[in-house]
Amino acid sequence: MKSTKLLLILLLSSIISIPSIAQETAASWEDLRKEYKFPAWYTEARFGIWVHWGAQTEPLQGGGWYARHMYQQDVGNQLWGKNAYAYHNKTYGHPSEIGYKDVLNEWKAERLDTDALVSYFKKLGAKYFVALANHHDHFDNFNSTYHPWNSVNMGPKRDIIKEFEVSCEKFNMPYGVSSHDDRFLSWWLPAFGSDTSGRYKGVPYDGHMTKEDGKGKWWEGLNPADLYGLPPEKRTPEYIEEVKQNWVQRHKELVTKYDIDFLWFDGYGFPYDEYGKEVCEAFFNHKLEEKGEIDAVIAGKVSGESMLVKDIERGGADEILPYPWQGITTLRTWFYKEDPERMEYNQNARTIIELLADYMSKNGNLLLNVELLADGTIPEEQRIILDDIGAWVNLNSEAIYATKPWVIYGDNLNSYLKSEDSGVTETDIKALEEQHKSGHFNERTLESPAYGHDEVRFVTKGDVLYVIVLNPAAGDIELPSLGLSSGYQVGKVTDIEMIGSGEQVKFNQMDEKLVLSVPSERPNIFATVFKLNGVL
Repeated sequence: MKSTKLLLILLLSSIISIPSIAQETAASWEDLRKEYKFPAWYTEARFGIWVHWGAQTEPLQGGGWYARHMYQQDVGNQLWGKNAYAYHNKTYGHPSEIGYKDVLNEWKAERLDTDALVSYFKKLGAKYFVALANHHDHFDNFNSTYHPWNSVNMGPKRDIIKEFEVSCEKFNMPYGVSSHDDRFLSWWLPAFGSDTSGRYKGVPYDGHMTKEDGKGKWWEGLNPADLYGLPPEKRTPEYIEEVKQNWVQRHKELVTKYDIDFLWFDGYGFPYDEYGKEVCEAFFNHKLEEKGEIDAVIAGKVSGESMLVKDIERGGADEILPYPWQGITTLRTWFYKEDPERMEYNQNARTIIELLADYMSKNGNLLLNVELLADGTIPEEQRIILDDIGAWVNLNSEAIYATKPWVIYGDNLNSYLKSEDSGVTETDIKALEEQHKSGHFNERTLESPAYGHDEVRFVTKGDVLYVIVLNPAAGDIELPSLGLSSGYQVGKVTDIEMIGSGEQVKFNQMDEKLVLSVPSERPNIFATVFKLNGVL
């Protein structure tokens, strides 16, 4: 009897000890790699929305790097920030007295309604949402234990990342955060300069201010060095190590205290190399411990890491990629601005829909930035564009979510180069080919020549092939890749339906091509999607 009790006690002890051992032993990056699979919520989403939004939205002019450029009388070739210095002086004061630290406190986000935003983005058809946790300005939009310069202590005095988290949970939307912070030391160097001419020539900017300078001011008790970093001449190797360790602490807190599903890093490679990888390990291990699986995604411009989604900024792949990737873009600027020189839009509903179709056909997602105003609301002119995008996405949802590439991504490629009035020379064609290979910053915009009426993109779902005609016009188009003898093992088409209308369309499939008759009346003015049965 005693031996039986002893055996039960030992067995119970071993069972109880298993969770504690599991919690104490974190899996290494290599071990995580062996088990990791990209979750279906991400690979099937195809379309997400991001708000690249923070304190740098508060000034109406000065470009997307306002916090840096406001300390530069001359921005050199970064002309998109040329208004920052003059605007700051006129609006806030001279940066030797009133610097970016003070702009932070001016930002109130007084009309931010995260429920309304997330609900709206979901209605547009977005399948995941991303909020900016911090930018190069080294300001955290969350309740950071390790960094006093955050949105809870000043400015909005709200935990923005938490509010979006609660809303995403409420509306069952996978939630992501973006971090752009690891370059802040070099990015902030102009804050330690001074004017080279004029009344304040040689007077140091507020990057040189200390904690003592804050006595009697709104920022009393805060140290500007915690925001801008120490002056360059005081940055020892030991200090740099402290900065990196602080970055790790802040970001481990970000990925464990908040319930996030997606982590996005700016820059190229892991932030601070191994320090960034340490945070990624912590994120995945946290998910593993919490859910028993790594139902999460990390994206960045990192090569050779099979667990990371390849991120391409304002561009896309030039071929079908065998792994998940994501193109990020915005309608005009990353942070909302009203600089006179940059009021024109780079994208509209038509071009965003074309980008989405192109990315899907190559196994990619589109993450679209919405440029919130400083108060947290959507500019009306952008809402109109978003509504049009959402209408198209909802209309054609069956050809978007959970689709996969076909054996080729499209037909009648580079159709705009074939137009007699395109004005594109052989030199232009070679330059365009090289640009497309580069990935980043190769996207088509409003200034790009229109697609030919016969250029298409392909996606599949099950045994159905969807043909997306990018720039449709009434009449016949010829698709050589869908001919019975094309070499792509094409089956005989049994019927073709125009999505959104239920209408069967006329076609004629021959050995050398498929001739598809595009109707004059279509569901909307943008790309038209056709559902082909029998091909696969």
